[in-house]
Amino acid sequence: MRYVNIIHLLIALLCSSCADFLDKKPDIKLVVPKTLTDADLLLNDYATMNTGYPVWGEIGTDDYYLTVQRWEALSNYEQRMAYVWADAPYTDAVQWQRPYKVVYIANQVLDILNQLPNGKTSDDYRRVKGGAHFYRAFAFHQLLGIYCPAYATDKAAKELGIPLRLTPNVDERSVRASLQESFDQVIVDLNTAIANLPVVEIVKGRPYKASAYAALSRVYLDMGDFERAYRYADSCLSLRPELLDFNTLSVPSNFPMPRFNAEVLFPALATVATPMAATTALIDTLLYGTYSNDDLRKKAFFKPNSNPVNSQYYKGSYDQSTTLFFGITTSEMYLIKAETACRIGKYEEARQTMNTLLRSRWDKNKTFNPVIESDRELLLRIVLNERRKELVFRGRRWSDLKRLNLDPRFQATLKRIVGDKTYTLAPNDLRYAYRISETVLELSGIDQNKR
Repeated sequence: MRYVNIIHLLIALLCSSCADFLDKKPDIKLVVPKTLTDADLLLNDYATMNTGYPVWGEIGTDDYYLTVQRWEALSNYEQRMAYVWADAPYTDAVQWQRPYKVVYIANQVLDILNQLPNGKTSDDYRRVKGGAHFYRAFAFHQLLGIYCPAYATDKAAKELGIPLRLTPNVDERSVRASLQESFDQVIVDLNTAIANLPVVEIVKGRPYKASAYAALSRVYLDMGDFERAYRYADSCLSLRPELLDFNTLSVPSNFPMPRFNAEVLFPALATVATPMAATTALIDTLLYGTYSNDDLRKKAFFKPNSNPVNSQYYKGSYDQSTTLFFGITTSEMYLIKAETACRIGKYEEARQTMNTLLRSRWDKNKTFNPVIESDRELLLRIVLNERRKELVFRGRRWSDLKRLNLDPRFQATLKRIVGDKTYTLAPNDLRYAYRISETVLELSGIDQNKR
């Protein structure tokens, strides 16, 4: 009875405290961000703005495999189904929700900036404005890579894109724009970012001018606009040409690449990917076999595993952790510049750019054989192969598969073998645009992807 009386007393005290709290009228001015400093701090939220980007695409790539035992042991059922490209309804809304949270914060920041009475030409104002446009564009582009088909100029106006949320008004109805409109918005945002971001940014994780050039180069590559992709990659590298010398890294260590290292133009991390966990995903054996023993990436990116025998795990995240890094680096810009230079007829520049990157990855005590290929077709294939090797587990392979499937020369049919079952994904399959979560559809009323 004594304990019962004590519990009753505690409940009474709690209710009294809650009543007192509810009776107090909070000053709304204390909780609504409205200053330039407030806007700046919103963009400094690294956990929101730089993490949680969708991982469905990377789960579907051909850079790794799972044994039947590992596949059956996956705790996340929907990600287990994503591994075999199962085209079934699902409820996980995180992959969609997290990028749109970034979009919401970016829109909130822009709304604050629009309401400021003065100071709109100051460096701080422009830095925050450019940052908000960058984050919104980056999040939109991530969504386009997962939930939309490959961009084709003659079809983009008719294909479904994504909802383009451009205000922080949560009551605004969501409507899917066309794929063309969606890419156009990303380009507008990144051009605004380029015009406003500073050349140097002292806050780790925040974008700057070279980051925006790089992001725009990525976008134009996905669109097949090789002239512009080349131009913006070149502009980025003119500001930030730094590469890591892998000879200076402790390549046998668990996490050789330092966080926020010299190559990182913009850090972005993925949501949790259970099939691709550090001790779950096994590197595709054919891909692993393409690395020379003198290529330091072979030891920097992978570590041996004995079950199955002679298999490999991935350890090369640029976050210096087991989290997958989906951000932008200078090494990716060298690859875009090399590929696009090759595609627009600048073959010598393509070779030089490729060799600059590869030398930084090569064991300095071994002979480096530069790329000297003169055949245009073979040179392009060399560059594309190096792109896959450099950007393994970096969130780009899914988009690369989609865009390359538009060209019969580079089409690939993906295959998964799980026990006695074989699953395939044909080039240009509608499943390259992942289904949108049923939860999202029910709440928003937007259209599902074509099936």
